[in-house]
Amino acid sequence: QVQLVESGGGSVQPGGSLRLSCAASRTIFSRLHAMGWYRQAPGMQRELVAEITSGGITNYADSVKGRFTISRDNAQNTVSLQMDSLKPEDTAVYYCNVGRSAGLGSPGTVWGQGTQVTVSS
Repeated sequence: QVQLVESGGGSVQPGGSLRLSCAASRTIFSRLHAMGWYRQAPGMQRELVAEITSGGITNYADSVKGRFTISRDNAQNTVSLQMDSLKPEDTAVYYCNVGRSAGLGSPGTVWGQGTQVTVSS
């Protein structure tokens, strides 16, 4: 079973930046599969933020394009999310996910515990 541990959340003012990191165990599995970041705000469904294949192909939600950057280090088995120009509507719990396959668009069933991101003045 893959285990995911997120870190890097916190509180920031609008316009600020945060960097989230996710460390995955069971390296062989996660190196082959796409990985992604999702978020869930109170009362809302969980939604895709960004995802990345093992080869570095990325996909972003329209709401974060140009502000967020996803990256991964296959040697370290980590995936990161650099979040710049944060807005109050980015406030949510952010989750790391290992995809079901090497391709994008297929979130898996393994999730991290989540990390809170709060953007407020």
